[in-house]
Amino acid sequence: MNKKALPLRIGVGAIVLNNKNKIFVGKRKDNPVNKWQMPQGGVNKNESFLTAMKRELNEETSIKSIQIIKGLDGWFQYELPKNLVGIIWKGKFRGQKQKWFLVRFTGEESEINLKTEHPEFIEWKWVEMDELPKIIVEFKKDVYEKLLVELKKFIY
Repeated sequence: MNKKALPLRIGVGAIVLNNKNKIFVGKRKDNPVNKWQMPQGGVNKNESFLTAMKRELNEETSIKSIQIIKGLDGWFQYELPKNLVGIIWKGKFRGQKQKWFLVRFTGEESEINLKTEHPEFIEWKWVEMDELPKIIVEFKKDVYEKLLVELKKFIY
């Protein structure tokens, strides 16, 4: 199969900060090794990036209480490793091209509930931003390092 013939999936992601500027990460149900990621997902047809981010965040974490800080400029993309191409997303995409949003969680932690209709995470925690690239799967590391550069413009 020619990987390059496949398109990139258009997606969104949310960098969710708590009041201590720690970042929300979840451990994926389909990859329960010690790897974590921020909430992210695909954009539906005729859906704005902001609407998609809010929907994905709610679908994955039940979080609704957020304040939008900023939509990050530009696109962030990654390619799937060869062993996952043809498996993830029903084999239709070779990777993702994402719009990311920086948001502040304004609710109580009791709002966070991973037992959603289609659970994606089995565990969650708040981490320091510098931990992000160390806990993500290898093929998304580059994206997370670029996100970290953007994040540091707002936090430090």
